[in-house]
This record gives sequence, C-alpha cells and structure tokens, in this order.
Amino acid sequence: MDKTKLEKIYKNSIEHSSEYYSPFACKNEEAFRLEQEDNCYMRTAFAVDRDRILHSGAYRRYQGKTQVFSFTNMFDEETSNRSLHTTYVSQISRTIGKMLKMNLELVEAIALGHDLGHPPFGHDGEVSLSKSCIKHDIGEFHHNIQSLHIVDHISHQGKGMNLTFQVRDGIISHDGEVHNTILKPQKNKTEDDIKKYIEQKKNGVAVKWMPATMEGCIVRISDTIAYIGQDIEDAIRLNILKREEIPKDCAEYLGNTNSQIIDTLVKCVILNSFEKDFVAFDEETSHYLFKLKKFNYSNIYTNENVKKAQMIIDKSMEILFEQYMQDIEKKNHNSKIFTQFLNRKSEVYMMSFSNSEKARDFIATMTDRYYNEEIKTYLLPGSFY
Repeated sequence: MDKTKLEKIYKNSIEHSSEYYSPFACKNEEAFRLEQEDNCYMRTAFAVDRDRILHSGAYRRYQGKTQVFSFTNMFDEETSNRSLHTTYVSQISRTIGKMLKMNLELVEAIALGHDLGHPPFGHDGEVSLSKSCIKHDIGEFHHNIQSLHIVDHISHQGKGMNLTFQVRDGIISHDGEVHNTILKPQKNKTEDDIKKYIEQKKNGVAVKWMPATMEGCIVRISDTIAYIGQDIEDAIRLNILKREEIPKDCAEYLGNTNSQIIDTLVKCVILNSFEKDFVAFDEETSHYLFKLKKFNYSNIYTNENVKKAQMIIDKSMEILFEQYMQDIEKKNHNSKIFTQFLNRKSEVYMMSFSNSEKARDFIATMTDRYYNEEIKTYLLPGSFY
C-alpha cells in the first residue's frame, strides 16, 4: 500500500473541506484525545469517533429501548424507539450543520452518541434507576452522564472508545431541555470542568452548562426539534391525544404535524444562526415551542395512562437492582450480571467501580425486552437458578 500517496489524498481532502467551514466551526485539526493515536489518513478523528459509536454494542441496543411510551413496542412496532429518535437527531443536525457550514462529521458523531446512556423504558426508567442509585449512595442517575461513562469506561470490555474531547463534550452537553433562545458554546472547557459538572449533577445541583462547540449546540437544539412533534404523532397513534387538541396558536405558528413542526423549527434555527457564533431560535418561535412543550408535558408525559408504567418500573427496578447487588456480593457467577457483563470487563473497570455502580451500569445497558426477561427470571416461580 502506498501510504505516502494516501496521506497526500487525505490532506487534500481536509484542505478542501476546511475552506468550506464557517469561522465558528470546529476544525479537524483541533480534535484531541486523552490517549493520542496515529492518523489513519482516510478518516478524520471525528469520523473515526462516529464509526466507533456506530459499531458499538450500545448503539445496536438503541433499537430495543423506549423513547417515551413504555411497553408499547410489544404491540405497535411503529411507535418511536431510541434508535429512530437518534436517527432523526442526526439528520436534523446535519441539515442545520450543513447550512451553517459546520463540521458535519463532528455533528454526526455527537448526535449518534448522545443517548447511549439511556436505560430501558426511557425517562421513566431513568427516574426509577436514579432512585436506586441515590439509595445506594452513588448519586443521581442522568443519561447524558451515563452516555459519557459508556464511551469512556464500559465499551470495549471496559477500556472505552478513546473518543475526542469535542465528541465526548457534545455527548454529555446535550443535558436539559432547550428553553434558551440562544445556545452559545462554552469554549475552553477542560476535563476538570467535565468532572466537576458530573459531581454536581449527581449531587442534585442545577448547573448551567453549554457545549464547547457550535456543533454540540446544534445537536442539543436538534434533540428538541426531533422529539417535540414526533411525541405528538406517537400520542395520536396510541389514542392518547387528538390532533385538534394541539393548542391552536401553536398549530398555526409551528404547524400541527411533525413534518411541519420540524420544517418551521429547522428554518428558524438556520435563519437566526447563520454567520453567528451561537445557535438560536427567534423569541417568537421560542415562545410557541415552550408552550408546545408544556402542552406535551401536561397531556402526554404526565398522562395517567402513560404514567401507570412508572409504578411498575419503580417496583421492578428496585427488585432488580437489589438482586444484582446481592449476586455480586455473593459471587453468584450464574447471574446475568456476571455472564453477560462483568465477565467481559477489564480488570481496570472491575477495580475502578463499586458494586452499586456495576449494578447501575448493567441495568442501564439493557433493552426493554431484556429487562422484562430478567424480571421474569427473578419473580416467576421455578425460574431461579
């Protein structure tokens, strides 16, 4: 193989793409890792990150995880799951990123990895798992923190993916709902800043936190664009909501279908962010988006039928967490936490984390179906080891 020729082709490609970038974009040469690696002279560092995420086990498990409506995938396979949501975020982010002349490989890597840490059953599962984590003195559970934990400490048998700082920052920085009219990068962040943020969040401290790059800001705002209308469509599909119930002023301004809402919001972001050092909605759009979020919260996320699942998940989560703790302490090597998780982890992982953190990590990796099967194992007569 002529490596010299390949290196020349690669450098020409990088120079060509760099000419296209906005002055506010993150350049490929700015990428850095905690552990330096040789350049493959075919993909940028951000493209390498994207592919590592794409080929990970955590990414493959997206398709088996709830987006909003727990247990619905058992009878309606067209209801959104975490895989579909991540794909939508990626495509919306790329559309905005292309128009704003950003680094699309960085955008895509952040988008594909941003929800890796979601446990089974979406935010209901996150709430339940957090209760067990607090009970066992390891702090609150937050899926964005767990997403970073996966790429840093769980993947590759516990060795981590060694992703770039910019991608890792983007993954952990999609934190929170976007009620902000403007998202401006928090540049010059460091590993110490990330560690401090994680500590504060686990202790229940409200932290003002922005991505370090424009690309991270784009993914964060696209996350909201991707789910706000799709959750409405899923609720209508499941007879939880009727389209005519959408607030009239929101429907007139943003649209009353998912495609119309996405179209309005994406165009708004592009128009208000072009040649700027921030990503933004205009104030009027932000007003109606916030109103629509409140509508979704009242009519979908806290709907009586939807929240029935929370009680079931709460009870089963506590049982499963306690059982795995007991299995670890008693060294029950027949338990799935050993056969499917701990036996595959490096000595570094095993020595670095407590039993409760290991139980948390195993549960957080589960798909809805896997979780259900594990609960049956421990609760149904005759199903014990």
